Amino acid sequence: QVQLVESGGGLVQAGGSLRLSCAASGRTFSSYAMGWFRQAPGKEREFVASITRSGGTTRYAESVKGRFTISRDNPKNTLYLQMNSLKPEDTAVYYCAADQSYGLGPLTPHEYDYWGQGTQVNVSS
Repeated sequence: QVQLVESGGGLVQAGGSLRLSCAASGRTFSSYAMGWFRQAPGKEREFVASITRSGGTTRYAESVKGRFTISRDNPKNTLYLQMNSLKPEDTAVYYCAADQSYGLGPLTPHEYDYWGQGTQVNVSS
């Protein structure tokens, strides 16, 4: 199994940027497709972005496409989410997740095998 710890959240003004990190330990990080999800108060957890084991292919939710970039550094066992042009509606707890299947990583939370504890992102208007 793998343990995941997110960091990098905080408070930022609209239009600003943040970079989230997800540090993995345990089983080989490159054995997992990875995803970022977020959950705002009173809402369901939603897909943000995912990346293949090698990092060669990514996909994004329409709401973040062109503003967010998912990447990974397998030798450093770390997943990243660069968030630019942040909007108040991006306010949420952000989670990283690991999936043992091949491919881009699922779009639905229940298909992921491991989760981090989350990091809070607040975007003020």
